[in-house]
Formats: sequence, structure tokens, C-alpha cells
Amino acid sequence: MSETMNIEEYLAQGGVLTAPENVPARYRGELLRLMSSFVDSELAASAGFAASINYAPGIKARIAASRITLEKADHAERVLGVMADFGTDTARYETQHDWAARVGRDEDLGATRLGGDMRLSVLHYPINGWVDAVVLNVLQGLATGVQMTELTRVSYAPLAEVFREIAPREARHAELGLEGLERIVATDEGREATRASIAYWQDRVAAGFGSLASARYQTLAKFGLRHTPNETLLARWQALVTQRLAAFGL
Repeated sequence: MSETMNIEEYLAQGGVLTAPENVPARYRGELLRLMSSFVDSELAASAGFAASINYAPGIKARIAASRITLEKADHAERVLGVMADFGTDTARYETQHDWAARVGRDEDLGATRLGGDMRLSVLHYPINGWVDAVVLNVLQGLATGVQMTELTRVSYAPLAEVFREIAPREARHAELGLEGLERIVATDEGREATRASIAYWQDRVAAGFGSLASARYQTLAKFGLRHTPNETLLARWQALVTQRLAAFGL
């Protein structure tokens, strides 16, 4: 117990761990949960954008959707590689859920996870056409960018390094979305469809930031797995969305 407490004190002061054998049991559980949420979300997002490739209105848009599909799957594989160091059976893990499965369009999951699937709740909803895919990519892409400021600082050094490699590509996904949105809102029809899609997705993406004043946050912060409360991250995302959408007159 004293050894565990010493490790917790070390982590609370900004220390890092570098190998599975150094990791206390409770920390290991929280770390694996964090990684599972990321992997499941990336696999679900990749599956969603794979289905959207054929909605693309032109070659450039098709290439962007294909790139996002490929790179999100690659990001999942990279983090799954870290999970393998903790004994995760990666081949079994990859096939444990139907990553393309979606609930009804009008269901309201809040922040609920379904079964053992740890994807963000927003990634359980179906994408309805190209405008919808682009709007989701913009809103969730900006959210991922905000959340990456946490993930790149996690106290398990091998995972933090993977997230630092992933972060610029995730940022590029959001930029590709914004480029696509610029083309869509050039017409009145596209602008109206965009507004309707934003109204659908905005609260669903917001739910991915988790509960405000979360009790679990204190545990994660103690382990150096979180540094900024959910409400602060949510406020950053909301400000970013307002700024980016205002540039399009939305």
C-alpha cells in the first residue's frame, strides 16, 4: 500500500510511468479504459466515414473521406499496440463489436456507452448524407482537437508519445471538414442543410465531454491521466465551434 501511495504521489506531482510492470492495478484499469474509449471511437468513426465515401460529391471530397477512414483506423491500431503491452488480445479486440452499427437517428443516448462498446455516444448515431458527414467531422474533429490537449499529456509515457504522433493528423481531419463545409455553404440549399445538421449533432458531440463536475475526474487527475476538468474542455470546444462557424456566417 505504501508503495502504491508513493506512486500516486509521484504521478500527482507530474511523474510518468514507462512500462506495464511499473503500473499499479487501479491505474492500469483507468489507463485501459481510456485507451479502449479512444480505440473504439476511432474504429467506429472510421467505419462511419467509410460509409460516407460514396456520398462524396467529387474526387477531392472522396479522397478526404478516404484519408479520414484510413487514418482513424491507423490511429486505433497504434493505441491498440500499447494495449497489447498490457496483455490485450488485439486480434480478438478488433472484432468484438460491429463498428459500423448505429442506433436510430432519433434516439437520445446522452453520454451512455452501449454494452462493452466504449465508443463516444455520438458515434452510435447514423450519418445521413454528405452534408451530415461533413458537419459531424467538423464538430467532432474540433472536439477531438480539444481532447487531444489532454491525451498528449497522459502520465503513461508510451501512450502519450503515440498521441503526440496522432494529434497533427486528427487536427488535419478537422481542417478537411472545414474545407468541405466551405464548399457546401456556398449555396443557399447547402447552408440550410448545414444548419439542420448542426442542430442535430451539436448536443450529441457535446455529450462526449462527459458529466460536468465529474467525480471520476479527481481519480484520473490523481493518476496524471487528466489535467483539465470536463467543463473547461467543453467551454473551449464551444468557443472554437462558435468562432469557426461564424467564419461561414453560421
